[in-house]
Parts: sequence; C-alpha cells; structure tokens
Amino acid sequence: MMNFVSSWSGGKDSCYAMMQAVAQGFVPKVLLNMMNENGKISRSHGLPLSILKQQAQKMNLPLEAVPATWNDYEAKFIAILKRLKTNYNLESAVFGDIDLQPHKDWEDKVCHAASLKAILPLWLQDRIVLVNEMLENGIKTMIVSCNPTMGESYLGKILTKELAQELLKKGIDPCGENGEFHTLVLDCPLFSEAVELPNFTKITHNDYCFIVWEE
Repeated sequence: MMNFVSSWSGGKDSCYAMMQAVAQGFVPKVLLNMMNENGKISRSHGLPLSILKQQAQKMNLPLEAVPATWNDYEAKFIAILKRLKTNYNLESAVFGDIDLQPHKDWEDKVCHAASLKAILPLWLQDRIVLVNEMLENGIKTMIVSCNPTMGESYLGKILTKELAQELLKKGIDPCGENGEFHTLVLDCPLFSEAVELPNFTKITHNDYCFIVWEE
C-alpha cells in the first residue's frame, strides 16, 4: 500500500486521478491546495476555502491550503510536500494532469525534491473518452471559470456528455486541459454526500470569466 497526497484543485481531473489511484490500491492521506497570497481562494480554480473544506470533510481527509505568490509557489510546494511526507508517512503525490509535458516535468521535479513519487493516473488518455469516463463513474461537476470564447453563459453549467460534445464541436478541449475552463466537483463516489454551494454571481475580469461566491 502506498500512501499519497492528492494535489487537489477541487475540480474533475484531480478528483478522477484520486479515484483512479484509490482503485489501484493507493491510500489517500491528505489533500493539498495552493491558495492565492491572501489564502481566501484557490490559485487554480478560484474556489473559496469553505468549499474546499467541505470537499475534504466529505472525504474525511485533512486539507492543507497553502497561500503562495507565483514567485514563491515552487519553494512553498516543495516545503509542504516534505512536511506532509513526514507527517503522513507518504510515498507519493497524485496529480490530475493529462498531457501537458511542462506540468509533468514540474511535478516530477518537486516530487523528486521531496523524495516522493509523482503519480499521474490520467496521463496521455484521450480527452473526450476521459470526460465520459468521469461522468460514467459518478463525478458530478460544474463549470466555475472559463475563457471569453466560452463566455459567462457556461458558468454554473453541469458538465454532461452532451455539453462535452458541444465544446468539442466548438473547438474547445472537453477537459479544459489548456485552461479553457475549470470545474468544481459537487459530488463523486469519494464523497459521503454532495457539496452545498453558497449563492454566486458571474464576472469577467482580466479576460477570464469567473464565478464569485458569496461569503
């Protein structure tokens, strides 16, 4: 049995990677999320700490939410990996990347620095097949940010096979692997129950569309 930390964005890819790792016999011990410098929302998906805590609670796992700037992101990531390795007797870290080689290279690098093995269960899988598998395996996920090509009308939509096909036809990666959109997992087999969402509004800021959550 290999204990692991999940690099947890709160979205579908990190969730499915974790599900795959568990199915292969790996044991999740802790979730890790890098927050923006004020520690209020996640750096990748713009999710508030309260929602990330809910997800962790429904998996009965501790959450490490680490504030970081882009400048000290890597140093902080390595430092927290080292600490979690000791505290939770970890051997590996699980990531949800699919095929961006620079991301894998970085993950291999930081894990090597922390004497952990980087595991990428989704690596090089077909995008549309992957999305369909996620949905078939019980991941319910909502679009929480997207680029202006998609626009604010997509925010708050639940990802379905039909929606994935619609995105594909528009030339948009159905996994959002290049940052076209990000998701929030509302429910999945790892959760004891679904996440309860606060009210939200939609904004476009710096050429990107976001959901803004009420406190």
